[in-house]
Amino acid sequence: MAIEFNASSGTTLGVEWEIQLVDAETRHLRQDARRVLAALPSLSEGGEIPKVRHELMESTVEVVTDICHTVGEAKSDLAATLAELRAAAADRGIALACTGTHPISDWRDAVMAPTQRYADLVEQMQWLARRIQTFGVHVHVGVSDVSKAIPIVNALSAYLPHFLALTASSPFWSGADTGLASCRAVVFGQLPTAGPPHLLDDWAAFEDYMDTLLRAGTIRSIKEVWWDIRPHPDFGTVEIRMCDGIPTLREVGMAAALCQSLVTLFEQQLDRGYTLPRPAPWVVRDNKWRATRYGLDAIVITDDGGSTAPLRDDLYELIRELEPVADRLGCAEELKVAGEVLEHGAPYERQRAIRAAGGSLENIVDAAITELAEDRFVALGEVVHAGA
Repeated sequence: MAIEFNASSGTTLGVEWEIQLVDAETRHLRQDARRVLAALPSLSEGGEIPKVRHELMESTVEVVTDICHTVGEAKSDLAATLAELRAAAADRGIALACTGTHPISDWRDAVMAPTQRYADLVEQMQWLARRIQTFGVHVHVGVSDVSKAIPIVNALSAYLPHFLALTASSPFWSGADTGLASCRAVVFGQLPTAGPPHLLDDWAAFEDYMDTLLRAGTIRSIKEVWWDIRPHPDFGTVEIRMCDGIPTLREVGMAAALCQSLVTLFEQQLDRGYTLPRPAPWVVRDNKWRATRYGLDAIVITDDGGSTAPLRDDLYELIRELEPVADRLGCAEELKVAGEVLEHGAPYERQRAIRAAGGSLENIVDAAITELAEDRFVALGEVVHAGA
């Protein structure tokens, strides 16, 4: 089958941010997306791509940018939509937050969104789909030519642990500490067509593989291939789907800067005639697990021969390597936030620090609400009231 790739004019950006609807009193998720969206018709119904829309669960509203050219533009776009969403939610006693999973709500209490596509997914996947009360951030980066899409996907797969560890925010599941930095990566990754991308030779191989899946009945549309990184032919982008739900706009900007800088670097290398690196599939799978379990403390595999390095060290080196690219793109300040996360803690670390200091799971929800509302990392003493 032929799959047309609508190439982008430069490394444009699009961001999808899955926001939790949280009851302002109980701190549990509210299954009220339909009512909240109904209060925002100009955002949820207008245009080819609505600015706010349903996700699988009624506990989620997805905030979507227009096509942007800079990270600053994408952040401004998200902030404007978020302000309107917050006002509509507040009128209904709902606060907003974003973490990869909700610490205390039970997935069995979730209500599915009233969308036929999601009903079909649940019918097909059953328990695997019903428990996906998870939240993530997806970043689309434009690619200028179809011939570049698959090599860039392959090269980006080496950075799955970097994307995940910086944003991991789901150590808790239904009131229990899972021992993982990101249990969302496991819950969502169990879908048959989710997980690390298949590392293919070129676009023709991608077309052949999609054709095979369709003929076999594994998928009904290529949109049902939920790889951690995938080409998006309609948008002419590479979509990085590895990030957990991100609590602050500052960190969303960081993730977007990292994605845009890496894709730009790889585009430039291809334009100069270089062959991009393509890690072994076993390395990609193993490194994703290491970041899922240990987050920033993971020791990751750095080559096909099994050499390893601390992920924190690798991230510091990556940030330094990308600084000139980010500077040219105008997102150097956003990229620097990665250094702040390394210093002050990724979201999963901030959550566990509250718990270790005697805080409750409700305190962790409070912290997530404050982090999103005020776009800053919440200090321990602000939410922890040991023994209260």
